[in-house]
Amino acid sequence: MLAARRSAISAHSAASSGSAGAAFTYDVPIGPETYARIRDGLGPERPEGLIVHLAWRTGAGLRYVDVWQSKDDFEAFAENRLHPVVHPIIEEERGFVPPEPVHAVLDLVDAWTGRHPG
Repeated sequence: MLAARRSAISAHSAASSGSAGAAFTYDVPIGPETYARIRDGLGPERPEGLIVHLAWRTGAGLRYVDVWQSKDDFEAFAENRLHPVVHPIIEEERGFVPPEPVHAVLDLVDAWTGRHPG
């Protein structure tokens, strides 16, 4: 079994809005096929408060970077949408649900996306 590593950080955005945000990265021991099952299970509705989510391959699985408007937005999404989808998929594949990976907090300065205000 691949070791999962994840660290979470709350950060303050220095963007012009001055609003607080949460940005973190974490590694998960799954492949693109499992990720696709999870995304399908989550459906097309954009999570409230999500600014950007990136996922890419590593030697041990996938690595995510998430930027949220607030830590509360992420926690609500994880509890109400993510875990109800992820846990059954992981239990089916592995026979158990491992502990949450550790989130590494990022010291967010700005999150500039295609929707960034001009």
